[in-house]
Amino acid sequence: MRFAISIPQFYADGEFSPSGFRSYFARAESLGCFESAWSLEGTLGAGPQLSPLEVMTFAAACTSSLRIGCTVFVTTLHSPVHLAKSLATLDQVSGGRLEIGVGTGGPQRPFGAFGVDGSRYVARFTEGIELMKALWTQERVTFDGEFWQLKDAAMEPKPFQKPHPPLWFGGSSATALRRAVRLGDGFFGAGSTTTAAFASQVEIVTDALSAAGRPAAGFPIAKRIYIGIDPDPDQARARVNAGLAQIYGRRVPAIEEAAVAGTVSECVAAAQAVADAGAELILFTPLYDVPEHMERIATQIIPRLG
Repeated sequence: MRFAISIPQFYADGEFSPSGFRSYFARAESLGCFESAWSLEGTLGAGPQLSPLEVMTFAAACTSSLRIGCTVFVTTLHSPVHLAKSLATLDQVSGGRLEIGVGTGGPQRPFGAFGVDGSRYVARFTEGIELMKALWTQERVTFDGEFWQLKDAAMEPKPFQKPHPPLWFGGSSATALRRAVRLGDGFFGAGSTTTAAFASQVEIVTDALSAAGRPAAGFPIAKRIYIGIDPDPDQARARVNAGLAQIYGRRVPAIEEAAVAGTVSECVAAAQAVADAGAELILFTPLYDVPEHMERIATQIIPRLG
């Protein structure tokens, strides 16, 4: 089992403390149990959420060994040329510690706010991934796509990692999961997905790997866990639900059901169930009292997982 911790992103106007952010990551590395730290993307919304790429860059500057990632960039809403350049740059300045999560974002995204036609969002997603890979790996790129066209274009420097940083795919439908196996380097289950649903997704991924002749050992599977730990389970649940409402803009019972909240023992049992369902990497995402939760996860939860 491998473990990761979230990158703090939720700060009200003027609340962010650079020194506090540095201290958080100094402690994350010194604890020794976290392999990586991950952000999430939410460009529009009432919750005070900092942009993932910028907090990832700051986190990379505050660390020397933690890998830094985002799960997931909704790449459908990005220019793949700009995103490829930004990610290659971050991989260079971090010394090759970048992990990249990508997803379509689904059909309900506000495409018009980004100048995107949502009627072909899946095709736009897959073409964008193809173009980013080309820019990362080819000396000169000629690309005649439906959405983007380049002729004899170069992008330097390439990412530090070769051929490019690991691409983790999000998604929940069987089609999206098979796409992850076809185009990606790993699958990252969402924090909004219940453990039972995640177990079913793992089965689809495993079957797709077998059908494609890809060894399962070379395609890692991960899951985010939204978590709240408290001796009072009701208080933990109330605070987790409030945190989820901040992220998703409203209360969503299905997402609340997926989150883990309760005593240390209850949280250990829930995290173990995620591991048993097939997660090789668990990303713990506390929804309140984040530094305190990181300590409790490292000292009270992780040592009891097997």
